[in-house]
Amino acid sequence: MNLKTYIALFILFFVAIQVDAQCAMCRAVLESEEGQGAAEGINNGIIYLMMIPYVLIGGLGYFIYRKLRQK
Repeated sequence: MNLKTYIALFILFFVAIQVDAQCAMCRAVLESEEGQGAAEGINNGIIYLMMIPYVLIGGLGYFIYRKLRQK
């Protein structure tokens, strides 16, 4: 891997972007709440659950890539 690849990986993995992930009904209920603690907790939970399939598929893809490169 060259330097450009390492820089791109660094940017992808270590630069965070603020995102909100709520359905319309959850957003309506949580916006009516005074303190936004529950809304932040639900957002974090949704993002955490959304990441798991991507990590698993990425790990499987890497495993297959490594096996094919060994041959």
